[in-house]
Amino acid sequence: MKITLFIPCFVDQLAPTVGISMVRIFEKLGHGVDFDASLICCGQPAFNAGCWNEARKVAARVVERLQDAETVVVPSGSCSTMIRVFYPELCQGHPEQDAALALANKTYEFSEFLVDRLGVTDLGSRFPAKVTFRDGCHGLRELHLKQQPRQLLKYVKELTLVEMEDQTSCCGFGGTFAVKFPMISTAMGEAKCASALTTGADFLVSNDSSCLMHLQGLFARRMLKLKTIHLAQILASF
Repeated sequence: MKITLFIPCFVDQLAPTVGISMVRIFEKLGHGVDFDASLICCGQPAFNAGCWNEARKVAARVVERLQDAETVVVPSGSCSTMIRVFYPELCQGHPEQDAALALANKTYEFSEFLVDRLGVTDLGSRFPAKVTFRDGCHGLRELHLKQQPRQLLKYVKELTLVEMEDQTSCCGFGGTFAVKFPMISTAMGEAKCASALTTGADFLVSNDSSCLMHLQGLFARRMLKLKTIHLAQILASF
């Protein structure tokens, strides 16, 4: 099939390797990949800040540009949730209402698409390291994604997954939350870092580069060796 990628702004600007990894994976599986470089934000920052009119303008443009896509895949539980769950709510009663619902119905988070849509779990990946997995809040609570990334990690050769005792608490980023409440955000992030460190892992893995960016900053400031990496980067190691 023809897969259209929606690359979130923070991936585009700060973690482009995540998008490149997705392209490598889908091309290996024999699928065509498309990407509209003019779409750089899903509108979530404005939406979360309560600026719904501004967020709707961004959403309307995304809906219009992706209306002909066969399927849309997003390397972020957060941005997938924005399109899948919040676009229909945001656009209800507006001209783009039906198109927003149609887009929501063909949009998938990356690990969800591989496992649930394509039926793929083993990509022949190899990543010799001990890792722990961080569940993003939107992916876990809104999209109900938990087993899909773990199923994919299970088949990565030489990889050992060690679960954190605290799997469900927020990392403290929350987009605009980290800007509005930096002290609370930092405290939450440090608690998540401590939980990850107790596993003895070499890498902290997630589906969300925003969470990884937040936690990597905390690790770096404390000069800790634990590194963060997106699931797509591990799966593209073949």
